[in-house]
Amino acid sequence: MKKKLLTGTALLFSCLIMTAQEVKYEEYDLENGLHVILHQDNSAPLVTTSVMYHVGGKDRSEGRTGFAHFFEHLLFEGTKNIEKGKWFEIVSSNGGKNNANTSQDRTYYYEVFPSNNLKLGLWMESERMLHPVINQDGVDTQNEVVKEEKRLRYDNSPYGKILFTVGENLFEKHPYKDPNIGYMKDLDAASLEEFIAYKNKYYVPNNAVLVVAGDFDTDQTKKWISEYFKDIPRGADVTRNYPKEDPITTERKAKTYDANIQIPATIIAYRTPGFADRDAYVLDMLSTYLSDGPTSKLYKKMVDDKKEALQVGAFNIGQEDYGMYLVFALPVGETSLETLNKSIEEEIEKVRTTLISEKDYQKLQNKFENRYVNSNSSIEGIAGSLATNYMLYGDTSLINKEIEIYRSITREEIMEIANKYLKPNQRVQIDYLPEEKPAN
Repeated sequence: MKKKLLTGTALLFSCLIMTAQEVKYEEYDLENGLHVILHQDNSAPLVTTSVMYHVGGKDRSEGRTGFAHFFEHLLFEGTKNIEKGKWFEIVSSNGGKNNANTSQDRTYYYEVFPSNNLKLGLWMESERMLHPVINQDGVDTQNEVVKEEKRLRYDNSPYGKILFTVGENLFEKHPYKDPNIGYMKDLDAASLEEFIAYKNKYYVPNNAVLVVAGDFDTDQTKKWISEYFKDIPRGADVTRNYPKEDPITTERKAKTYDANIQIPATIIAYRTPGFADRDAYVLDMLSTYLSDGPTSKLYKKMVDDKKEALQVGAFNIGQEDYGMYLVFALPVGETSLETLNKSIEEEIEKVRTTLISEKDYQKLQNKFENRYVNSNSSIEGIAGSLATNYMLYGDTSLINKEIEIYRSITREEIMEIANKYLKPNQRVQIDYLPEEKPAN
């Protein structure tokens, strides 16, 4: 009786969480193609204004990589009505904060202001879209900024090139083969006219979504949005036709060297479907099952029990066209990379051939419930989710129903998907090694 009571209480609590977590929003289009999403929450006097452009590292031509990441920086340079170098000063002096980030698939800008400065946030994003100043001085300045970022985050950072290495070994044709930040020689070789053409192609209202989330008056906000954005000219429709990859049917092996490390690493990587595919959700659960926390299968076996790994992790890296599923491990002492690979494959083989336990399955469900609650716990998080769900998944309502996808995944499906994508003949095995220093 007590067990039934506890189960009923848990179910009731879950239902209450779901009710409390429902995100209400309104969405509509301007005539120039800009999609607008409004989420009102008057519980705190803050408002987030964000714009996501459907442009990322993959949107480039051969020999001209890294443009989207470069524009993440360049579009802070200044506009017709915002003096060069004043963007951050304007935001901070008005009690706000802002940032931007770029993936292989999209670029995201946002500001958080006290709600009485919403008009300023909307005006600044309309300035970024309509009046950016793109000149040689700005290009040269940001070229140096990007080079310094690359040196700091990748070239001189231990294990900083891991994702680059995985991409270039998993992909032969698709632009995902090249790093999001691009190659500096490509940015050096690009002309000012090429940068301007890139802006005119991708940073247009019909390739963007504007999200306003937080404390605002809906009618007034719509008036300001119309005032600042409706007259921005629509761009040509963006079409994409990137080459498809041939399936990996035979295990590939590669080596790469990093001058910043002393301990080698092993990387086992698989090419998987894009993040909107249901199978990608199952792979999310698989990576959590294998390596999320000290009781996860890989960690407990390789770090705690056998003491052959300093660190091990499985990661499902979602991207729009193809995902990258990778397992990364560092050895203890003289443990060989081959030994690590053997232990990793033993655990992956188990999920390919055996149902995970009911206890582990319930633990997974609890973790994803918790992640869902946390993802919608802040206005900034909600704004980002709304933009992402509309722009990349094609379904804004996922913000309220994505958890149902995870809930519907069965133990049988987890085994099926592991067997579908994580076979030895479908993987790339990479030895990530210290670069030997030349003898004096």
